[in-house]
Amino acid sequence: MTHHEEGLSHVARVTEAIAESPVSFEDALKIGFKRATETLRGITGLRILNQRVHVQDNKIVAYRVRFEVIFLLED
Repeated sequence: MTHHEEGLSHVARVTEAIAESPVSFEDALKIGFKRATETLRGITGLRILNQRVHVQDNKIVAYRVRFEVIFLLED
């Protein structure tokens, strides 16, 4: 019996987001993930696409993370 016949087949969707924190890249990702969980159900993973810092007056003032959120589509 295949996964499809057992009813175990899934279709996932990927959406992109950007999150920011004045503290760190890790904090920015946690903020972004928390926000994604408020809107999306069935999240199965994240993929970091890039990281950037915002500089002002020769100081890092923000850490930005661009990431994909992978989640399962509901039946």
